[in-house]
Amino acid sequence: MRITVLNGNPDTGNAKFDNYLRNLSTLLRLNNHTVTILQLREMDMRYCIGCFGCWVKTPGECSNAADDTRTVRREFINSDLVLFASPIKMGFTSALLKKAHDKLLPLLMPYMEEYHFEAHHVSRYDKYPLMALLLERQDNSDDEDIHIISEIYRRDALNFKTTFSFTKLTSDPVKEVVDAINCV
Repeated sequence: MRITVLNGNPDTGNAKFDNYLRNLSTLLRLNNHTVTILQLREMDMRYCIGCFGCWVKTPGECSNAADDTRTVRREFINSDLVLFASPIKMGFTSALLKKAHDKLLPLLMPYMEEYHFEAHHVSRYDKYPLMALLLERQDNSDDEDIHIISEIYRRDALNFKTTFSFTKLTSDPVKEVVDAINCV
């Protein structure tokens, strides 16, 4: 399986999080997966300004900024599973991961259709990767934060017409995350 990990850890001092992802990547490779970790903090990514240029001016690409989110979109769409990884910051994923996540919008069409009795974007591509979430709990984060974040990503997977596979925490053993991936 081709797996892309979007590392949304903004803090170079949080080596524990990065080491967890390195150990996860090593174990996944030993399980015959191909793994790409994108260190988002090392990439030039600009915020989405909601101009809809990615839909009407340059379909499928951000028209406002030729930045590294082009790489993020390319890795996303060519993956079998994308693991969104982030410490919880103020009750949500890091702004860094949110920025990359927002810039995935051009992978969908601007048009709407009924899907599961709701209005969702029309797919631009035939297939989208499975989605999963890996969170690092902070001292002030609780189960409700994790539930809300998971629900938002589950809803996003629904919009991409794919499956949200799981939410795991960095307090879980790395092997549990690998087992969860092997089971999808």
